[in-house]
Amino acid sequence: MPRPVLRLFAITIVARTPFAAVGLLLIIRTKELTGSYAASGLVAGAASIAIAISSPWVGRVVDRRGQTLVLRVASTLCAAAIVTFALLPDGAPLAALVACALVAGAATPPIGACMKTLYSTLLEGDALRRIYALESAALELTYIIGPVLMLAIASAAGTAIALIASAAFLSAGTLVFSATRESRGWRSAERLEGERRGAVLRSPGLQTIVIALGLAGATFGAVEVAVAAACQAAGAKGATGVLLAVWGLGSMLGGLAAARSRAPADTARWLALLLAALGLGDLALVPFASPAALAPMLLVAGAAIAPLFGTAYTLVDRVAPAGGETEAFAWMTTAIGIGLACGSALAGTLVDAGGPGAGFATAAAAGLVACAITSARRASLASPAPLPA
Repeated sequence: MPRPVLRLFAITIVARTPFAAVGLLLIIRTKELTGSYAASGLVAGAASIAIAISSPWVGRVVDRRGQTLVLRVASTLCAAAIVTFALLPDGAPLAALVACALVAGAATPPIGACMKTLYSTLLEGDALRRIYALESAALELTYIIGPVLMLAIASAAGTAIALIASAAFLSAGTLVFSATRESRGWRSAERLEGERRGAVLRSPGLQTIVIALGLAGATFGAVEVAVAAACQAAGAKGATGVLLAVWGLGSMLGGLAAARSRAPADTARWLALLLAALGLGDLALVPFASPAALAPMLLVAGAAIAPLFGTAYTLVDRVAPAGGETEAFAWMTTAIGIGLACGSALAGTLVDAGGPGAGFATAAAAGLVACAITSARRASLASPAPLPA
């Protein structure tokens, strides 16, 4: 890996690792302040919705104005909102908590999308495919290490301090990234003067990927709910985090294997196959109810996740309209976030009626439907589309 890529990669991982725990910390801190899990869910949901809605818009601004100013302003606003949330006193009105969560979510700096747009300026061909796979694997590590690290700080010094530490890491990492020569020098391939709202999403190839990742997000939300339900039914609620970590480990190992493998002959077909593997892996979880039996199956079921993301990123780089690269990558965040929320809600309803197996079946159905849609729309992933006038 070239030294500039390795340096940028390390900066983004450091910035994103603590931030991976912010959603969980918001839930815990809201419970401390209000005594209500309902309020906690509302606050976490507000932050997630704000990220999903704002990500494409922020990405569009990056494509117009460059990375430096947008990253610095966004990281400052996001960190300020998180710190304000952390410092709110007991009895603070729920509206204040929700407002801080909305600002933090809406202003979340698009450091991941910005990094991906830089990859294509620093790498090409198979090296670009490998770095996307490697990043997907590394992100799984942040989802495992981030919550463990921040919860350890919360246990030692309090949840408020852990939130402040997360904001500090995110802000510092983003500011360092934005100060690099590569980020400061990046310019979109073509300015989007006069384009219609949503023009980037009108790319047929990007639409295909957004649909696929939205449904993949639904599988993630459904599996999380089903795993939690299975552990609760078995009287082992504490095993939920362990099982989800095993699932993430499977994804990380899959991503590392993908980074070492040769490029597929047909990337669009490979995306469809990975979606099929995702659905079939979730389907294999349906008969299992005990945490001990679920652990090895989750390791296998997770193996397709990081390679799926790496392949999708490679295709986004191919089909994104010139001048809309950052916004195109930002739509991935929106698709996954909306899909995850919908999958969680649907699986929760079905699990209440049919048990954990119904949640795993929901995940499997979403993955297989994504495979079918992607297969039917493979032609849209063949080449980039121009921006509509």
